[in-house]
Amino acid sequence: MKSLIMTLGLAAAAGLSQADVLYSNGPVVNAEGRSIRQASDAWFGFGAQAKSGNAVAEDFTVTGEGWLLDSIDFFSFQNNATAFTLQTVSWSLMAGDLNTGTRVASGTAGLANGGQVGYRVQHNALNNTVRPIYRVVADIDDVQLSAGSYWLSWSMTGSLSSGPWIPPTADGAVGNAMQSGAGGSFVQILDNGDGVSLPFVLNGSVVTAVPEPASVLLMLVGGLAVAGAARRGSRKT
Repeated sequence: MKSLIMTLGLAAAAGLSQADVLYSNGPVVNAEGRSIRQASDAWFGFGAQAKSGNAVAEDFTVTGEGWLLDSIDFFSFQNNATAFTLQTVSWSLMAGDLNTGTRVASGTAGLANGGQVGYRVQHNALNNTVRPIYRVVADIDDVQLSAGSYWLSWSMTGSLSSGPWIPPTADGAVGNAMQSGAGGSFVQILDNGDGVSLPFVLNGSVVTAVPEPASVLLMLVGGLAVAGAARRGSRKT
């Protein structure tokens, strides 16, 4: 009996699924591990240097009952890096307009090395290794987001003098990524007149609907009735 009641109670209280990738704004590199700057592109990457007050931002949409974020993966490079050199990230989540909306959460986190994913290269120098792109993982305090539209902004520090730089997505998608220079307002990033998309990954759990109290009560009453009938039946031969 106690086991049945406990099982039903846990089922009713469960509101989160196992941690997983909630959203990926990629790809970062192609199948050959390259992020290729085409002849028509003006930039290798976009500045997100915290020490200079520079930051970048991308938008995303939360669906369903909501999400519980517990970590964010970023992608960045510093010119001439021969090892992992990225150190910290300052991040912020905004609901509504990026410049005038509501700040939902923010923080600064140390960056864990998620591994090198490839290189940012020129279209006519595909084997160049000057710009190694790393996945960097930032564990954050859990943030619960309800369904809706949000902006993620971030700036980073690294041990080298160049960058950190954020590459565009490897598919060359036209997007609405934004950038702030020297702490100013965010404006859309344009590369030869086209908007760009920046890669990042949100990790955590999907929030699931919790039954109404009346439904939980009905589940408990039904469970008790089934258990009672089974006990009475066990007394007969």
